[in-house]
Amino acid sequence: MGSPKKTWGVVVPDLPGCFSAADSGIDEAIENAKEAIELWIEVALEKGMEVPKPSLITDLQKKKEFKSWIWAVAEIDRE
Repeated sequence: MGSPKKTWGVVVPDLPGCFSAADSGIDEAIENAKEAIELWIEVALEKGMEVPKPSLITDLQKKKEFKSWIWAVAEIDRE
């Protein structure tokens, strides 16, 4: 039996349904999240939806559903 495999997942709390994952580590998962965020925003704008402003991490950390999570900022280019 091989060693257990670890998968890293990233959730974007401000964008419903926006998430990513990677097998090779958190850095790749964050890079994948950047692409997911850009695609989420592109589709939302095409559908005439409003794109929410980012929440403060300190506000999100207070929510019980995010207890013990690791936090990171994924910056994207806004064209």
